[in-house]
Amino acid sequence: MMFTAVLILSPDSLLVRLIKCDIWVLLFWRCLLTSVTTTILLFLRYRNQLWKSFPKIGRAGLYSSATILFGSIMFVNSLKQTAAANTLIILAATPVISSLLSYLFLREKIARHTWAAISICFCGILLIFSGSLTSGLLLGDLLAFGATCMWATNIVILRCGRGINMIPANVLGNLAVVPIALFFSDGNLLQLTATDTGYLLLLGGLLLPVSFAMITLGPRYLSAPEVSLILLVETVLGPIWVWLVLHEVPHTQTLIAGLLILGALICHTLLSMRTERVSLSKS
Repeated sequence: MMFTAVLILSPDSLLVRLIKCDIWVLLFWRCLLTSVTTTILLFLRYRNQLWKSFPKIGRAGLYSSATILFGSIMFVNSLKQTAAANTLIILAATPVISSLLSYLFLREKIARHTWAAISICFCGILLIFSGSLTSGLLLGDLLAFGATCMWATNIVILRCGRGINMIPANVLGNLAVVPIALFFSDGNLLQLTATDTGYLLLLGGLLLPVSFAMITLGPRYLSAPEVSLILLVETVLGPIWVWLVLHEVPHTQTLIAGLLILGALICHTLLSMRTERVSLSKS
């Protein structure tokens, strides 16, 4: 389920880059279509109990919606203002940043190999920033880092609200983007080319809602390290789609940083999986 979800999600960055309309128009339709399709999926699951699933998310769900709101805006703006590889490699650091946030706010202990992974990931992100100083991509990189912090915060929130179906929070987060995008779009919401319309229907009407629903459900059956390892597939596939279609080649600093971050995350994940197996065998 998780691997299929990541495969479905991987063209997200490419489609955002291919859509040529105003960025706020893109955000409006992307988030509106995602919320509508996700609601349909929820209806198929809950039927007449659909609306009762929303109050069940509680305060944690509202916080989760807020991270989706700000994260979506920063993610899409980042893809428009920096290289896709920069955005996706920075986003790959989400699991270790969530570990850091868990340490700061939940007082959870962090293993030595996690501290090492956090340090290497931040060094890799700083390397990407340094390469963007001369190429004018720093703002996009900073937006990507902001989106990463939002997704990491959401992971911590979801852990606090485990056992609750948080898919309705995804609907609310996407819906919250709609009025903001409407305000900044100057009302030009229907001025879309046929090509942009097709890409938006594919992205918001199918790929995003289906993949995010599966990613939300997948961790029920897998450990956190296994989930993190599978999610890294998008970091590899996303830039490849952009390179194949748009011929966008990452900068040297981005490639080096990507190798550092991916290498650190893969080693960290494998060590975490080993630690979990040892603790389970002892219990």
